[in-house]
Amino acid sequence: MKFLVTGAAGFIGFHLCQRLLAEGYWVVGIDNINDYYDVNLKWGRLAQLGISREEVVYGKETKSRIFDNFTFVQLNLEDNAIQEWFGKASFDYVINLAAQAGVRYSLINPMAYVKSNMEGFLNLLECCRRYPVKHLIYASSSSVYGLNQKYPFSTHANVDHPVSLYAASKKSNELMAHVYSHLYGIPTTGLRFFTVYGPWGRPDMALFLFTRAILEGKPIEIYNNGEMERDFTYIDDIVEGVFRIIFHIPQSNPHWNAINPDPASSVAPYRIYNIGNSEPVRLMDFVEALELELNVKAQLIFKPLQPGDVVRTYADTSDLYREIGYKPSTPVRTGIRYFVEWYRSYYKM
Repeated sequence: MKFLVTGAAGFIGFHLCQRLLAEGYWVVGIDNINDYYDVNLKWGRLAQLGISREEVVYGKETKSRIFDNFTFVQLNLEDNAIQEWFGKASFDYVINLAAQAGVRYSLINPMAYVKSNMEGFLNLLECCRRYPVKHLIYASSSSVYGLNQKYPFSTHANVDHPVSLYAASKKSNELMAHVYSHLYGIPTTGLRFFTVYGPWGRPDMALFLFTRAILEGKPIEIYNNGEMERDFTYIDDIVEGVFRIIFHIPQSNPHWNAINPDPASSVAPYRIYNIGNSEPVRLMDFVEALELELNVKAQLIFKPLQPGDVVRTYADTSDLYREIGYKPSTPVRTGIRYFVEWYRSYYKM
């Protein structure tokens, strides 16, 4: 079987590629290596997959020096060249993890989210229409819950009130996927990830930012005066969930009711799941756990809630457990320890 993983140089994409390759599957990874954050970290991830920066040419396949079953292509998802290339590749499964990330950055550069998250995703849907695949899995986000305050967040709840363009672009992906599932019978599954963290994580995320600042003796910014809760989910738990869902291909829900429609399923082969730890952690408790791992006391600067942010996230993963038999379980303290060990090793600190 042949897999396409978009966003292969990204945090989740890199870890998923490792898992698929370890299972012996043939994997093609694509990524545009944009400079939203340090590209050296992205190339560092790819180096772990046997891809050398010096050998990569935009639009051309580069074979891994480590894995016989991995090749990489630097390519924008919205590039029309992907359709011709996709047709020649004959993929069985497509996992779309490529996206312009970041809630706060969407306030500064909104057009980047339209280009990558919407135009790019549409291009991928067209590829799957022209060259049918067994299953398209794509990354959504907990941010789609927006103004919702009914906890835990359920995929069966309405999510029509996002508070950032990033969230709106992810909700748009879910809507676009449903159209293609309905019109063309493409099995699609959207995965709403909840605050993913761990080794090789993104430098714009809280754990990375806090760790760097504390070790450099700089203060960290605590928003909403610390009155925040996040459903922190360890990267290995996310990857395990994605891996299991790949082969759980959605089908029409025979009980779907058009008068009282369920947002998480459809008469089309379409499904939405949450993947989260289902244990919201107070931000101040998170900082305290990090201080203990680093053995350093943080300097704190308290600030008001940022535009586009939400106060609390909390995943209802009952569908994931009932249908897939899986529930994330890594304790936050354990995940923080693994991240700190990686950070100290990678940055020699």
